[in-house]
Amino acid sequence: MTELNTQFIESFDGTRMAVHRMGEGRPVLLLHGLFSDANVNWIKYGHAAHLAEQGFEAIMPDWRVHGHSDAPTDASAYPSGVLVKDAFSVVEQLGLVDYDLVGFSLGSRTAISAVIAGLTPRRLIVTGMGLEGLTNWQKRTAFFIDMIDHFDEIKHGDPRFIAKSFMKTQGIDPVAARHLLVNGVDNINEAELAKITMPTLVLIGEDDRDNGSPERLAEALPDARVETIPGTHMSCVLKPELGEEIARFLLEE
Repeated sequence: MTELNTQFIESFDGTRMAVHRMGEGRPVLLLHGLFSDANVNWIKYGHAAHLAEQGFEAIMPDWRVHGHSDAPTDASAYPSGVLVKDAFSVVEQLGLVDYDLVGFSLGSRTAISAVIAGLTPRRLIVTGMGLEGLTNWQKRTAFFIDMIDHFDEIKHGDPRFIAKSFMKTQGIDPVAARHLLVNGVDNINEAELAKITMPTLVLIGEDDRDNGSPERLAEALPDARVETIPGTHMSCVLKPELGEEIARFLLEE
């Protein structure tokens, strides 16, 4: 078993963030999805270990509100673009210069926003994401905000029940999560995607269209292609193909 190390950094505003690291070699910064954490998206099902076996160092922060990172409940801790600011803090404090960038779902849209804002990874992989998940974020977040606002009323059979159960299992603070959803993440202008010039892989579960069309997203990017793996938006994380396709793309000449 490849050793996992965890360190803590202070983000731009002093919020403490956990950063988990596994392997030695070319750095790969992996950004997890909403209500998840580095363990669920990257560690638990072997994706980080596979990257380490292929000669990479997997660097996996927990976003604020998630995992082992702080979850401040004051609205002032969630300015516009807060996760992009957190991503920049990780890159700067770890001294990452020549690295690759991978995101899942919310991590994908944050990775894209961060590249638009100036991050310069060698290669970019966005998983669990389509064009509409970038350009119409309010529609997606409205579902989760509604779930938080009616948390105690949601029962089996309600479309919000799976999201509620996952959030509860992960121990997410609803006040902090609501601040993040309302204030912390912005829509992305489709025209700005032209700034993403590095080779990009749009990686999607064959039954996942939760965040819109991956094909339209790839078409909007200057140098991108789509690859499909088994699973839905939730279940594709459990499949070894996720880590295998990430490594395969990053190893291409």
